[in-house]
Amino acid sequence: MNKKLIILGIIFFAISIAARLLPHLPNFVPVAALALFAGVYLPKKWSMIVPIAAMFLSDLIIGFYEPSVMIAVYSSFMLTVLIGWAVKKQLNPATLFAGSLANSVIFFLITNFAVWQFTQMYAHNFSGLILSYTLALPFFKWSLLGDLAWTVAFFGAYALVTKFFPKADLSKQTVRVNMFAPERI
Repeated sequence: MNKKLIILGIIFFAISIAARLLPHLPNFVPVAALALFAGVYLPKKWSMIVPIAAMFLSDLIIGFYEPSVMIAVYSSFMLTVLIGWAVKKQLNPATLFAGSLANSVIFFLITNFAVWQFTQMYAHNFSGLILSYTLALPFFKWSLLGDLAWTVAFFGAYALVTKFFPKADLSKQTVRVNMFAPERI
């Protein structure tokens, strides 16, 4: 892995932790974008470790919560890494948008199901499940907007770095980036 990619990864990692600790709109944090970026650009082992480490380190400060819900949250980000692995095969703005959107939906479905299933916040029947999803819609809006905005920021920053430093080897091969679609040279 190239030093400049490592530096960008560390910067995005730090931003992801800081964004969770600083005041922010509900769920408007970059962890999903970090997971997607890691899935696309980092080696497989590191792509799974980086977003989970960002969550864990920030949770050490914020505080832990219902273990079953935490597992659902962390698992959602691991699924986002897998989405990144799929996006990597045909990286372009459309697949990146679809990957970010898929993450938002998956996160919403999994985490709110976990809150319904593993806490006493809602009745454990179909009405309670629907209520958990209904009351989470405002959070979904901000998750969706945050995931898209942070994905554009992280992948856009990567594209700009590769454009303005074209001789910098930011992956295993030297690439020239036309926004998000790399052309091998």
